[in-house]
Amino acid sequence: MEHKLSEGDVLIIRAFDDVPEHRFQVTAIYEDCVGGYALTGPLAGHYGEPALELIQRVLPTKHSHI
Repeated sequence: MEHKLSEGDVLIIRAFDDVPEHRFQVTAIYEDCVGGYALTGPLAGHYGEPALELIQRVLPTKHSHI
């Protein structure tokens, strides 16, 4: 079952280039990427727009329905 992304979701973003796998909180959802902030790793606190293909998984929260 595919999870419908929502603002506030916390994702695991796959490692890319020299950036290791990290947690990312969604603030906006676009057609081909999500906007938000890295929570962990070297980009923690920085805004980014990773492509949807980089989403490894959505972390469950008490409000998610996966």
